[in-house]
Amino acid sequence: MPAFQDIVSLLVLIGIMILIHEAGHYCAARWFDVQIDVFSFGFGPRLFGFKKGETDFRISAIPFGGYVKMAGEQPGEENADAPRAFLAKPRWQRLAIAFAGPAMNIVLAIGLLTGLYMSKFPKAPASALEGVVGYVAPGSAAEKAGLREGDRILTIESIKNPTWEDIYIQEVSNANRPLQVRISRGGQELWLTVTPVMEQRTGLGSAGWQEEGEVQVASVSRGMPAEKAGLKKGDLLLSANGQPIRSLHRLHEVINAAGGKPVQVAYSRDNKEGRVLIQPVFTQDPPNSPARWMIGVLPQPRMVMTQLAFPAALRESVQQNLKNATLIYQFLRGIVERRMSAKSIEGPIGISRMAGDAAREGAVAFFALMAIVSLNLAVFNLLPIPILDGGVIVLLLVEMLMRRDLSLRVKETVFKLGFVFLMAVMVFVLYNDISKMLPG
Repeated sequence: MPAFQDIVSLLVLIGIMILIHEAGHYCAARWFDVQIDVFSFGFGPRLFGFKKGETDFRISAIPFGGYVKMAGEQPGEENADAPRAFLAKPRWQRLAIAFAGPAMNIVLAIGLLTGLYMSKFPKAPASALEGVVGYVAPGSAAEKAGLREGDRILTIESIKNPTWEDIYIQEVSNANRPLQVRISRGGQELWLTVTPVMEQRTGLGSAGWQEEGEVQVASVSRGMPAEKAGLKKGDLLLSANGQPIRSLHRLHEVINAAGGKPVQVAYSRDNKEGRVLIQPVFTQDPPNSPARWMIGVLPQPRMVMTQLAFPAALRESVQQNLKNATLIYQFLRGIVERRMSAKSIEGPIGISRMAGDAAREGAVAFFALMAIVSLNLAVFNLLPIPILDGGVIVLLLVEMLMRRDLSLRVKETVFKLGFVFLMAVMVFVLYNDISKMLPG
């Protein structure tokens, strides 16, 4: 059942992305009076649909994608010179039509986050803004560099007074690259060099540090000891076996140290404290990871939820999407510069799993994931790869600078290379997804 729900959630997620994206192309083409022959959800053979005017709205056999077929869209077509053909339109209009698809995905991402922030805006607590280290893993890059619990990170690379979000971005995108870190400890300032190591399974950099702050339950695994003991999502974790919980890893450390013995967890719910005795189980989660003692909770830094008025929600949404777009660029650059592994890229199987998890968590989580995926789709489509919208835009800009059309042979060669590259990327991400599921 979870696998089926993952697939359904993925189809809903990408279905909305495809419809919004292709609707952008469709509306822009209609605006410039381009003849539209087909609006298809999916690729391959037509399954069913209806015809309205000159356009065939159809559902096709392969649901992972979609397209808008415009008359005279490809060089060499019979009707390429017709007045309402795509290639007969001025280049600036063709450029607007190509950009409209990714633009709609960007609008969707901003709109979704704006709506979510008007309902629930996760305001980070002061501890997340102070950059105080709450945990240093034994043998980690942070420990080897001399970091200690209680150190406050004042500067990481060129970022002064970084939040833990800033620190995390620098950490994951700079595997095997020394980071210059200025810290405050006991009234003194020290410069240290931290070199994150690359985690083989995720392909991301890891320094082995975590923030200091309050920890709450992000989710409780169904059927696991924590659920049976009565812990719920949103509970604030206070201590485990008498040890204060001030970092995400501390709870796991206490559970492992108990060696299978019951763990007493103190928590706060609705400003009321409670205690439960939980018997850990020795299991794997996820299934391909090493087995360890677990109680079935996912901890996260405490987030204070509030509501924003529309102007503030829109402003925060735009800022967050700009930050996310910059992060995508940093990840791609990190892969090219080999500071990150391509294993960090999620393919359809990984996105399906995330979609299923988000759907099970609720509408807020699902719409938040949809906003991220929509922005990623926009950025990916704007990459200067032939066949993608970005490739079409680049070719149009080149022609506008040259003030003439590129030859048919050049265009065909470019698009063939783009198709081969895109197929290679698809094969890789599928292989990457499958390899993450295998043990070892």
